[in-house]
Amino acid sequence: MARNKFDVDERLESPFRWKHLKRAGKYIARHKYKMILALLLSAMASAASLYVPKITQWVLDEAVPAGDSGMIGRMAVLFVGVISLSIVFNTIRSRIMAHVSQRIIFDIRADLFAHLQRLPFSYYDSRPAGKILVRVINYVNSVSDILSNGIINMILEIVNLVFIVVFMFTTDAKLATVIIAGLPFFIGVILLIKPRQRKAWQNQSNKNSNYNAYLAESIDGVRLSQLFDRQEVNISIMERLASACRTAWMRAVKVSNLVWLSSETMTQLVLTFLYIAGVYWMGGGVMVSFGVIMAMGQYVSRFWQPITNLANIYNSFVNNIAYLERIFETMDEPVTVEDAPDAEEMPPISGEVDFRDVTFAYEEGTEVLAHMDLHVNAGESIALVGPTGAGKSTIINLLCRFYNLNGGRILLHDREGKAHDISRVTLHSLRSQLGIMLQDSFIFSGTLMDNIRYGRLDATDSEVCEAARRVRADEFIRKMPQGYATEIKERGNNLSQGERQLVAFARTLLSDPAILILDEATSSIDTQTERLLQEGIREMLKGRTSIIVAHRLSTIKNCDRILYIGNKGIAEMGTHEELMAKHGLYYQLYTAQVREEVA
Repeated sequence: MARNKFDVDERLESPFRWKHLKRAGKYIARHKYKMILALLLSAMASAASLYVPKITQWVLDEAVPAGDSGMIGRMAVLFVGVISLSIVFNTIRSRIMAHVSQRIIFDIRADLFAHLQRLPFSYYDSRPAGKILVRVINYVNSVSDILSNGIINMILEIVNLVFIVVFMFTTDAKLATVIIAGLPFFIGVILLIKPRQRKAWQNQSNKNSNYNAYLAESIDGVRLSQLFDRQEVNISIMERLASACRTAWMRAVKVSNLVWLSSETMTQLVLTFLYIAGVYWMGGGVMVSFGVIMAMGQYVSRFWQPITNLANIYNSFVNNIAYLERIFETMDEPVTVEDAPDAEEMPPISGEVDFRDVTFAYEEGTEVLAHMDLHVNAGESIALVGPTGAGKSTIINLLCRFYNLNGGRILLHDREGKAHDISRVTLHSLRSQLGIMLQDSFIFSGTLMDNIRYGRLDATDSEVCEAARRVRADEFIRKMPQGYATEIKERGNNLSQGERQLVAFARTLLSDPAILILDEATSSIDTQTERLLQEGIREMLKGRTSIIVAHRLSTIKNCDRILYIGNKGIAEMGTHEELMAKHGLYYQLYTAQVREEVA
């Protein structure tokens, strides 16, 4: 089966780079005092728990042989007290670190989302939405724990190891030497396993990323899938990706289990040699008591556990540094469409527009527009027509500055007649004066009132209703179960396509723009509704500049000028009557559409 974009793994094979961890330090530094407190609590809990083997030794070597029941009782109380103290310290520490971890997640995700909001359209044109979501959700969740608990646990395990060695050697130096003798063998096993473990978990992360990306797109496009009866094909793709996830997960778990198995095996081997050495020395007259042997036996597992944990923490650091790199890579993605350093606020505009020698290409070497000139008078209505891909929507995108020009300038004139280059003004002051209705009528989750008010957040309820009335949306809205308070599902799924466009049109009109831009705005509205809509917006267009991209040529016959876009620029321009008289490209397009409608 042919590979698609969802089979392409992200490259996560970058080496361990401390610079990424250092860069993440700003998120850690915000919570340093809480993390220091958590570290101290953990150290105290660990030190307290290490007295448990000592208590065992005292009971077996002193209290039991002497038949001192009072001492046994005191040791029992001490035992309970030590365990309770350890539990209390660990509970407080866990609560602190849970809060810190969630704050780190919030901080990273907020910064990442804020940056994603500023990235240009070109960034999203080339990336599946699911793979972006993986970075915002999965990767951030993963790195947050290593940035909070991981650092503390690494320090704590080192401290624990030191404490345990001290306790072992103060208990019995010879038996402690036996325990430590197995360390070189365990380190050798870990060095063999860790590279395989890292690659296995990176592969699992890649497969999970691919699966999530496909799942997000499939859910978003489920209607189209059912329309073309693609369910079986989609299921087979999903099963392949899910199977890859499962296989990668099982392989990673098997490799990771080798670390646990090695630790447990080494613990049992060392414990066996410890008991053999202890019994041998006891039989040889060396002063090694039964209580000491039992205490050292408890220290064995405690000694190997921090070493295993350190190996796992290091592996997590290595894996998550790769995730950090992907997060920072997204944060470092250049915001190519942004305010210039000396950008000024655009004053109120008159609606006069100039395209001067404009050149643009989405991909280098493939120009969509080349040296195009266009002057639009204030209050003039302009229609853009032409074949698909000719550049109609591109002109709209460039005027709204969704992309940067490759050459030339676009100028807007203020009410005093002064021309302003749109690349030298702030994006907010530019776009706030443009009313834009794109071909895709996106409706957010929320009420109908909220969706329309999205165009101007300070609008009153009466202004929202008036905008809806003018575009003929008020009638169907009042028939909804709760009228304007009706909750709309994600992407407006409980509205028809035509109703979604009417709501989007009301949202655009509510913004009260100086320039009204309609990109195929009526493409999904039936003819009767479109007539009502045209009646409703006719007054709105008076005194305003309007630029209309239309599929139905009958709807733009009354525009002041019609521009046929082709051959990287304006191929023809004039009124409907003038262009029809020329018998050129517009005439051919219009007559062909009329014949289709008649047929």
